[in-house]
Amino acid sequence: MRWLRWTAIALLGMTVAWLAIPRPDLAQRHGSSRAFFDRDGRLLRLTLASDDRYRLPVDLEQVAPVMREATLLYEDRDFFRHPGVDPLALLRAAWSTYVAGARPVGASTISMQVARLHWGLQTRDIGGKLAQIVRALQLGRHYSKEEIFAAYLNLAGYGRNIEGVEAASLIYFNKHAAALSLPEALALSVIPQNPNQRNPTARAGLAAVVAARARLFAAWLDRHPEDGDKQVFFDLPLAVRPPEQLPFAAPHLVTDLDRRLPSRRSGAIHTTLDGDLQISLEQRLKGYVERRQRDGIRNAAAAVLNYRTMEIEALVGSADFANAAIAGQVNGATARRSPGSTLKPFVYALAMDQQLIHPLTLLKDAPRRYGGFTPENYDQQFLGPVFARDALIASRNVPAVSLQARLQTPSLYGFLQQCGIEGLKEEAFYGLALTLGGAELSMLDLLRLYAILPNGGRLRPLHTLRETTAETEEKPLPVLSPEACFLVLDILGDNPPPTRPELSGQVSRDIEVAWKTGTSFAFRDAWAVGIGGDHVVAVWVGNFSGEGNPVFIGRSAAGPLLFEILRDLNHGFRETPAEQLKPGLLNLRRVEVCAVSGDLPGHACPRTAETWYIPGVSPIKVCGIHRAVPIDPATGLRACWQQPGATELRVFEFWPSDLQQIYRRAGIALRTPPPFNPDCSLDELSSAGQAPQILSPMNEVGYRLRNPPGKEETIPFQAACDADVRQLFWFVDERYVGASQPGKTLFWPAQSGSFSVRAVDDHGRAAQVVVRAGRVADSY
Repeated sequence: MRWLRWTAIALLGMTVAWLAIPRPDLAQRHGSSRAFFDRDGRLLRLTLASDDRYRLPVDLEQVAPVMREATLLYEDRDFFRHPGVDPLALLRAAWSTYVAGARPVGASTISMQVARLHWGLQTRDIGGKLAQIVRALQLGRHYSKEEIFAAYLNLAGYGRNIEGVEAASLIYFNKHAAALSLPEALALSVIPQNPNQRNPTARAGLAAVVAARARLFAAWLDRHPEDGDKQVFFDLPLAVRPPEQLPFAAPHLVTDLDRRLPSRRSGAIHTTLDGDLQISLEQRLKGYVERRQRDGIRNAAAAVLNYRTMEIEALVGSADFANAAIAGQVNGATARRSPGSTLKPFVYALAMDQQLIHPLTLLKDAPRRYGGFTPENYDQQFLGPVFARDALIASRNVPAVSLQARLQTPSLYGFLQQCGIEGLKEEAFYGLALTLGGAELSMLDLLRLYAILPNGGRLRPLHTLRETTAETEEKPLPVLSPEACFLVLDILGDNPPPTRPELSGQVSRDIEVAWKTGTSFAFRDAWAVGIGGDHVVAVWVGNFSGEGNPVFIGRSAAGPLLFEILRDLNHGFRETPAEQLKPGLLNLRRVEVCAVSGDLPGHACPRTAETWYIPGVSPIKVCGIHRAVPIDPATGLRACWQQPGATELRVFEFWPSDLQQIYRRAGIALRTPPPFNPDCSLDELSSAGQAPQILSPMNEVGYRLRNPPGKEETIPFQAACDADVRQLFWFVDERYVGASQPGKTLFWPAQSGSFSVRAVDDHGRAAQVVVRAGRVADSY
């Protein structure tokens, strides 16, 4: 009884000890590699784990059945029948090694090998072997056979610094472990038994692998005689790729992803890149820079976005990633640069939505001052009256700034904030220079903004990883109306290609492209962004150092490369980007307007044209440029009113005074109306024509006085007035301060405070603004 009691106590103790064995964590202790793939599963890059080894975790189901069976056949045929240790094999090994003194015989099961690999055990002596046996039993206590086998396939060494069957398969054979063929599987199965001598990238090691594989294949045929016809594949040379020949594709995007992804993220990472398109884009960029080196073009960047899926399909951050002379490792697609005039289309789209313009609205390309800011055009000239569509195509600065100044909610700055543009300073920092490239944006920012247009005004996030599902994707944010997007795309679709004269309406028909250019201050950056087919393409030309070059002009430096890329993408695509928005389904109509003013034609309008407009939104008024006025035939003066038989109606052009000046400078004679008869009363004079438009000072704008008290500082007073005006009279708080001729400036000695400024023309028509002025310390 005593013996039975002690036996029971011992068994109970052993049971308690067995149950108390802690569960080891078989997760990788040194992290894993990252394998980046293109959208078709082609490897772009395989990174090293934190311990400088190639290691990729894989589930057992993701390993080819032939690889699993061959490994068990070679390493541990009774794996699923023993408890983690094979006693008979251990006895044979001990007898052969320590009693008979013969060649050492291995007896390690797969569980024992997992224990050695996981805990880093030294198993050449008896103590190490006993520790290995205990650890193997510990693994069997807590893990299933399948889990232990999966751990082995992920921990086993396959030569050099390669661990795990997935990394080995990807490196050596450029395929996943699930796709291994029988010859490949048998070759990998024999390496872990002696990974140093069976290194397949060395000549001797490859020979050892082939010899061991032949022996394993003989054992395989004992089980699978039906595979005897596959001998021919084993007679072929075994082609193995060494790690030095791993691909290093799309370096800018992959490097950026590798840096931004969480450190815990490892394994296979599937990008949105189209591998073939990526190679094509890299070749295009490199060839273009080589051809334009004589012009001083040494670097460029480009990216291709599919706006339907919002996936980046190709991205090249510089002309040569390995060229330190051009800082080639800098990613030009994510670098923040001045976008030049590439934001102008959004100013026009916002203006269309805010009831300010339609495509044929007449804008003024004339000198204008906004406080201390006087915008100039690229050619330092002024065109005078210009249609909105032509001003956008020709990228005129002054009309764009004027439109930005008139935007309400959202302003251009508010629009950029709404679109999630990061890194913006306060709105006052940019002022009206924002539309000319005052803020810094990245190429990816521009792609996302331009994708709004073909997506009908909806803002959507960019994707560089294919793992974003419909459930996790952000809901599109409407930021523009689809009608405004159509009108802007329709205008940009008439922007002539860079190889053609800059004449509105002359468009190459080999591809349909809506595009815009940008040139930053001091010629530091040349941009071109185009929409064609399903894609938005952005191109940048410049130097990462910020060094300028007069050649860096958007149309001539970046435009040709843009069209080369778009032709590769959309050759033969005939539907315009605007037509893809299906205008027949939108709130759009065609209307006949005066071909000179863009307004509804009056009875004096000489000719008409058609334009799109948004019913209920676009501003439409009757043309006031061409007016039939009564003339006294006897004096040639303008009569006070029409008297049939005594006067005759003649048509004159009533251009504002600021535009008249531009016409006169250009030598263009306008048929302006003669002066009124002196006998006409002021009431009769003021009843016709347009009131003045005060250009300076701007309404409700604060002017900062910088001169010390006692030193005079002036604010310019200027107004545009009707064609029949000869003189303007200026009043401040109803106090007369002086007179000026149309197109001339009156300088008013400024004072601190808030004032009402009124301009009255010699016909009694008036306009009024409120101006605020003060010094830095004043509150105004």
